[in-house]
Amino acid sequence: MADYGQELEFGIFPTPEAARLDDLLGLVQLAEVSGLDLVSVQDHPYQDKYLDTWTLLSVLGARTSTIKIAPNVASLPLRPPVVLAKAAATLDLVTGGRVELGLGAGAFWDAIEAAGGVRRTPGEAVDALDEAIRLIRAFWGGGSVRFEGEHYRAAGLHAGPVPAHDIPIWVGAYKPRMIRLTGRLADGWVPSMGYADPPALPDLSAALDEAAVAAGRAPEEIRRIYNVFGRFGTGSGFLQGTADDWAEQLAGLTLETGMSTYVLGTDSPDDVRRFATEVAPAVRELVEAERARAASGSDSPAGGEQATFSGSGTVAGAPPAGESRGDTRSDSRSRPGVTPTPDDGTRLVAEQPWDESDRPTHDGPDGASYPAAQQGLAQHLVDIHDGLRAELQQVRGVLDQVRTGHLTVGAARSVVNTMTMRQNNWTLGAYCESYCRIVTGHHTLEDRSVFPHLRRSEPGLGPVLDRLEAEHDVIHDVLEQFDRALVQLVASDGTGTSGERALDDVQHAIDLLTDTLLSHLAYEERELIGPLARHGFN
Repeated sequence: MADYGQELEFGIFPTPEAARLDDLLGLVQLAEVSGLDLVSVQDHPYQDKYLDTWTLLSVLGARTSTIKIAPNVASLPLRPPVVLAKAAATLDLVTGGRVELGLGAGAFWDAIEAAGGVRRTPGEAVDALDEAIRLIRAFWGGGSVRFEGEHYRAAGLHAGPVPAHDIPIWVGAYKPRMIRLTGRLADGWVPSMGYADPPALPDLSAALDEAAVAAGRAPEEIRRIYNVFGRFGTGSGFLQGTADDWAEQLAGLTLETGMSTYVLGTDSPDDVRRFATEVAPAVRELVEAERARAASGSDSPAGGEQATFSGSGTVAGAPPAGESRGDTRSDSRSRPGVTPTPDDGTRLVAEQPWDESDRPTHDGPDGASYPAAQQGLAQHLVDIHDGLRAELQQVRGVLDQVRTGHLTVGAARSVVNTMTMRQNNWTLGAYCESYCRIVTGHHTLEDRSVFPHLRRSEPGLGPVLDRLEAEHDVIHDVLEQFDRALVQLVASDGTGTSGERALDDVQHAIDLLTDTLLSHLAYEERELIGPLARHGFN
């Protein structure tokens, strides 16, 4: 077996318990802010303690901006393929192309039958899944769909909407017929620990490769997704030790069996943080080093060297052209090879809600050197901020088009967000309100989790953290002002005298938000890049 060179992804697999909904929502928000790629939810409609999977995924899609969402896996006997295809396409449009679809042939047949589903033999279940995949893909193609199968049919169905992107279909498979179906039809294979532990993966993966080749496909076309479970500690078993142990074991699976997406089953915020900020960067580093060694033909082992890198520092959400924000102030403090985003003090609004000259600073240890995994923690703060800057610029772009007459407020409902919410059909107000929620969620996570950890780890940082928390409160007030202005704009439809006043108010509010947010993010990066490299997020 071998590495297929697929990009590594990391996600979570939380329990969708109705009694713990608030915890679940917070966990998913933490996963996104911590940089994970995916959140997936099991689907058991007959389980009275669990929330409905598709309703929950819709809520998660609305409350997030970047993280992908997927059922893991949908119970096909209780989800008619046409309805499932429409639900997935709709959610994909709403979330800007962030949906993946996991499908299962069925299990727990007594419970399925109790819920009104049809009991199927193992052979019938595989045949039904085969038909469902072909029917779902036909539906996503749009137009008139005719399909005649033993289990499913469509007689001139008017299919639509077409999803925002080609939705990958995963299949959970272990037995030979299901493996052959996966190799022939699926975009992803998703086994789980407990059903297929690591020693079983090489033989299963080899069978999948054989099935793919027999169907005229390259094995690397099929993403290998692994649902994993573990405990951070000092044990010697698989995913039972330290974060470094986890990283070595997962990197080994990637390099030896081709697994490339790891989905952690957990309801623990601490485990999510460690998985995102310690394990995932280390796995990527180990795999990239080994791939580079293999590509160069070197016989020297991967690892052992202290890598350094520098972030781009790109101001993705800078003001329109001509309004530069380049930091001209010198800062000789030790940096962990990551570049904070610059700010030259240019402001769009005359009166600011704070005095930037009295911001405290904190000097860290001089000459410190940080391994790439620790630098990754600092770089991740810049990456999160770049996402906020990019979405801020998208909001400004929508408003500019309304002001110049290229879009009415009503026409803005079809504006395409090319970053994380593209091809949505939200109103201007709802679009901007979502951005406000993202900013607020980011600050809440910092105040309640990251900042207390840094206070404990580096007491001298206290005055800086106090100031950052105070600025979060100010930005919250600015966001509320922006939201109120948007409400008035949508009510006026941007026309007439009242519409012009509403547009002016929104412009002032977005300019003030731009000033405060970009200034704050730059200050936070200057002060926290070093501490985050030293101490991490938790």
